[in-house]
Amino acid sequence: MADLKKMANGIRMLAIDAILNAGEGHQGVPLGMAEIAAVLYARHLKADPAAPLWPDRDRVVLSNGHGSMLLYAVLHLSGYAQMPIGALKSFRRLGSVCAGHPEMEQQAGIEITTGLLGQGIASAVGMAIAEARLSARFGPGLVDHRTWAFVGDGCLQEGMGQEAVSLAGHLGLGKLTFLWDDNHITDDGDTALSISEDVAARFRAADWQVAAVDGHDVEAVSAAIDAAGDDPRPSLIACRTTIARGIPRLEGQRGGHSAPLCAEDRMAAARRLDWPYPAFEVPEDVYADWRATIERGQAARTQWEARRTASSHAPAFARWQELTLPDVWPRLMVDVLAQAQSQEKPLPTIDASGQVCDALARDLPEIMVLCADLEAPTNHKRRRQAFSAENRNGSYVHCGVREHLMGAMANGIAAHGGLRPVNVTYLAFADYERAALRMAALMGLPVIFVFSHDSIGVGSNGPTHQPVEILASFRAMPGMTVFRPADGVETAACWRIALEKTDGPSLLALSRQPAYPVLNEQVPSRCGRGAYLLRQPEKPRDATIIATGTEVALAVAAEKELAAQGLAVAVVSMPSWELFEAQHPAYQAQVLDSAPRVAIEAALRFGWNRWLRETDAFIGMTGFGASDKAEVLYEHFGITSRRIVETVTELCRKRTA
Repeated sequence: MADLKKMANGIRMLAIDAILNAGEGHQGVPLGMAEIAAVLYARHLKADPAAPLWPDRDRVVLSNGHGSMLLYAVLHLSGYAQMPIGALKSFRRLGSVCAGHPEMEQQAGIEITTGLLGQGIASAVGMAIAEARLSARFGPGLVDHRTWAFVGDGCLQEGMGQEAVSLAGHLGLGKLTFLWDDNHITDDGDTALSISEDVAARFRAADWQVAAVDGHDVEAVSAAIDAAGDDPRPSLIACRTTIARGIPRLEGQRGGHSAPLCAEDRMAAARRLDWPYPAFEVPEDVYADWRATIERGQAARTQWEARRTASSHAPAFARWQELTLPDVWPRLMVDVLAQAQSQEKPLPTIDASGQVCDALARDLPEIMVLCADLEAPTNHKRRRQAFSAENRNGSYVHCGVREHLMGAMANGIAAHGGLRPVNVTYLAFADYERAALRMAALMGLPVIFVFSHDSIGVGSNGPTHQPVEILASFRAMPGMTVFRPADGVETAACWRIALEKTDGPSLLALSRQPAYPVLNEQVPSRCGRGAYLLRQPEKPRDATIIATGTEVALAVAAEKELAAQGLAVAVVSMPSWELFEAQHPAYQAQVLDSAPRVAIEAALRFGWNRWLRETDAFIGMTGFGASDKAEVLYEHFGITSRRIVETVTELCRKRTA
């Protein structure tokens, strides 16, 4: 029988050695949760280090990511090939798989990037939702696994932590278990400094199964995990622990969190834990106990592979896992674009997006829509069934007013694999989700973030709901592809690009105000380059107007009036700066030309100097919006075709003067 205490001490000493070697780190979590991790992996976890991407493996999330050496030590001891002892020796060093906080590397057993407290447990809820949806679609023979999250006090104090607890309980995610490191210590000291409520009672109120155990009693922890597996509700196991257990100078103290360690601490821990081995050395009997834990997972994977081979679902399951689009995809997009091109009346681009999402529902059932309490104004549910405690086949999650959770949950679904999450809310609430969008970009997850109400076109809801600076902030985010389409055709084309892209997130900023029905039927073949000539004069240009979103229609109207005045003006639609930035300079020069340029966007100028020169002009916002109808606000702030005409005329006059 495995010596669980010695297995736990192996975690402790490897963590101490790695932190000492790096000169910094957080010892509190790996020393305090060592027994919990040892029990989970030795007796309960379903995983196979030889096949780290096995789709039916249990998912483990280290939400309290500062304690990353807990995860790295466990993965090394369990035998993950990409987590050799040399990786632990390079902890916190450039290029190491053992980064300061876990960064997603699923081949090494790191399921998702964590660190910003709350993101991890919210992502874990997304993983549990993905498992439930996939199990309903393909059956428990192919999908039947659990999601485990190591959780600290900080994760539960963050507001999104309560959002996660609330929705997971409402949805009855019974295969989700939080292992809470209940050590009563934060970086400031005792948790009593800032919190006095009964945390476990919050979980009970949200319909979670709750157990309280001594986190250093391996049998008590194991029994609580067994009970969690037998309960249809999500489970919280409150593990009362001692922070930095094993280091006499720090255990149970504020400094146990991350105070610098010294050689004397290592010697004292080795004496306390009866560990007479040099740094980074683990005795063979401990390795043997840890490696024995993988036999259960190997047997489960072998049985699973036999079931997959015999399953009629195998081809579809493989396509979903590989994020491969179906064979009908080219024809499907022809139909979707034809529908957009046939639109005869002005339509908000958020409604055009809803039409696309609806048209894809049958042939791309792997799309999973997550929406805030905005079903009617965003219009992306339509014929989709709601995912609920009673219906796991639903592809639309009513997230309620929980945007902080929703963005991170979308990341968890994407990191789990097998589904394409689409996150839907207003652009003004994107700042609630900013950390999640940043994490999606950092991990390169193919999440599609659909944001409506993209500008002052929101109208009389007022400046609180009129984003003027948000586009610029996300365009500045590395790895994020931002789209602001001009009409229904561009919207459909941007959806196509986003779904064909599997190496990072996409953001669609869409309008509440109606867009001109069809500006150019040749759009689909051009949107992929980020910007293209929507209107091109037959003679050399006098000026170029560049616009995004519904302002493109204003540019087209201005071009017609300028043409009547004898000016040769081109109109450039620029739905995606990032895609245009990636084009060859020759193409960029062809589109932008050397003539005077006027850019128009109902947002701040910040960032536009990438495409404008000192002598060029920008028409847009210079501050926050106001409350009134959209057409009144566009007139009030001077974002009109008349002003474009005046500005272009003045630039051309100066050029010829």
